[in-house]
Amino acid sequence: MDEPRALLASVFGFDEFRPGQEEVVAAVTAGRNTLAIMPTGGGKSLCYQLPALCRAGVTVVISPLIALMRDQVRALSEAGVVAGALTSGNTEAETEAVFAALDAGTLKLLYMAPERLASAGTERLLRRAGVSLIAVDEAHCVSQWGHDFRPDYLRIGALRAALGVPLAAFTATADEETRAEIVARLFAGEAPVTFLRGFDRPNIHLAFEPKNKPRDQIMAFAAARKGQSGIVYCGTRAKTESLAAALASAGHPACHYHAGMEPEARRGVEERFQREDGLIVVATVAFGMGIDKPDIRWVAHADLPKSIEAYYQEIGRAGRDGAPAETLTLYGADDIRYRRTQIDEGLAPPERKSADHGRLNALLGLAEALACRRVALLGYFGEAAEPCGNCDLCARPPETYDGSVAVQKALSAILRTGESFGAGHLIDILVGNATDKVRARGHDQLPTFGVGQDLDKRAWQGVFRQMMGHDLVRPDPERHGALRMTEAARPILRGEADIQLRRNVITRAARPAAKALVSEEDAPLLAALKARRRALAEAQRVPAYVIFPDRTLIEMAEARPDTLDAMARVSGVGAKKLERYGATFLEVIRGEAPEIPHPARRKLAGGAGAEVYDRLVETQARLERGETGLEKPLSCSAALLARVAEARPTEPGALTRLLGERRADRFGPAFLDVLREA
Repeated sequence: MDEPRALLASVFGFDEFRPGQEEVVAAVTAGRNTLAIMPTGGGKSLCYQLPALCRAGVTVVISPLIALMRDQVRALSEAGVVAGALTSGNTEAETEAVFAALDAGTLKLLYMAPERLASAGTERLLRRAGVSLIAVDEAHCVSQWGHDFRPDYLRIGALRAALGVPLAAFTATADEETRAEIVARLFAGEAPVTFLRGFDRPNIHLAFEPKNKPRDQIMAFAAARKGQSGIVYCGTRAKTESLAAALASAGHPACHYHAGMEPEARRGVEERFQREDGLIVVATVAFGMGIDKPDIRWVAHADLPKSIEAYYQEIGRAGRDGAPAETLTLYGADDIRYRRTQIDEGLAPPERKSADHGRLNALLGLAEALACRRVALLGYFGEAAEPCGNCDLCARPPETYDGSVAVQKALSAILRTGESFGAGHLIDILVGNATDKVRARGHDQLPTFGVGQDLDKRAWQGVFRQMMGHDLVRPDPERHGALRMTEAARPILRGEADIQLRRNVITRAARPAAKALVSEEDAPLLAALKARRRALAEAQRVPAYVIFPDRTLIEMAEARPDTLDAMARVSGVGAKKLERYGATFLEVIRGEAPEIPHPARRKLAGGAGAEVYDRLVETQARLERGETGLEKPLSCSAALLARVAEARPTEPGALTRLLGERRADRFGPAFLDVLREA
């Protein structure tokens, strides 16, 4: 792993891999068929970009969105990597540049959409290009149940077989059914080496709130984070438009996005979101897959997502740079009915609908959790965790009560009515409300009629909602949503287990203000660094994070590097970016333009050779006229000193071969003293 580690530092500017990356990089670099399930924002792209630089030939990357491909190509180009994309959005000049790089043998990564695989000439092109690896981004798109399913993804497995090259597939979807289908369709059923990495994103603050004037709740959340990029997810297209208009009226840069818009309008929003700092996009789930913007600081759900997997994917678009990010999810009875109806009216078979109701129940369980939300979320994915201290329940634990008797009453009502009715009818029975429907079925004569008068109707709604959250009951899709008891409920019904429930409290304490990214002392410098980044990004017409992500600017603001060597040690500052931007950001930090060293010295910045070079320069200055100070001046060029500093020979013969006889006579012994101490 020496070469990947060296490239990680020199090209991408990182000293260490993120958890789980190194093993995946090693497998892909070695040419093993690989399936990596890693959390959204866990650094999946690096796991195929870095092996592409280590391997001979071209790596072809199958990616779902043109905007994502273009942004990755830009970012790689900024880091000094030759990459290109063949998409329908290319200009003629862009396409010509890709083919020129292919012909010259310099292209390392070639991005394309799966639809391009339908072209008869694509396989011939890839053979001629010398493709040695296929990487598949967002690999869950091969799943027949995925809402992003595109049939051309099914051609990838045949392409792998035809080219006879290894394939690496990447996804953040943890569902076992989806993983099995990826293996079947991409790897012909032959199990690849599989990495299932932890799903914790500790930098993301988790929070849920019951709906209580939901538009006001979203507006207040956005107002506390003004100037930060965010996404608001809504359940309907109409709501995206009205809420975006409300945010814009309140002075936020905001726009809407949904699948009903014209393709050109959607592309405009995608490009604007990638480039602009502080833009809010109000969207349906049509927006987000493939979004590679690392500095999204918050995600809000104005409506409950469709499942716990969808929730995880959507909040995972925040804080991909590792800096603090926040989420807020609103939920109410109408959301739950809407999501249940979506499942029941879908075309999936009954067993799939039942599983989908179970997934929605898991999300309700997270919404109604009694303790740390992160423990509940990771528990769903099979991971144990300690309370995080970074969610709303860790900060403000809810008021709870022993709900065992109430749940027993509700379960009794379900069973005595033949598991044939929904929550509304059951609550009428429990509170003793003799509606026409209750009387017509004789349910006013049941022993359970009126046994729940100690709770009002709203409290009973909370009980049933939490019973679903604990997966004690599920709607039956074949019986119009009638509630059926699960096996998990039987111990409670028999009195063998207790259950704690939350008080059905709507009024909540005011949400705290947005978390600061840096201390109050460093905030002005961070703002100045962001302003310089924005100016550079606008001049080059690239997204701001392509220059540097927020995380890198935060480290600059806190560490305040005052030399190029110190700047090179900031995470995310690779050699190419140090060369291109180091001086201009140092100027912001120091308040004055720094002295710019010779290019040969700049290339050594931040490395062990930098200090050696500086000591060689000092030694040369002392001996320029010899030990006596009376000899004819003699010196080495900056490029020659850089070669010595990099090679660091410690034997006279090796040093003489670098310097030549004359310079070795003048500087050799003193240089060797420096080199041996290094």
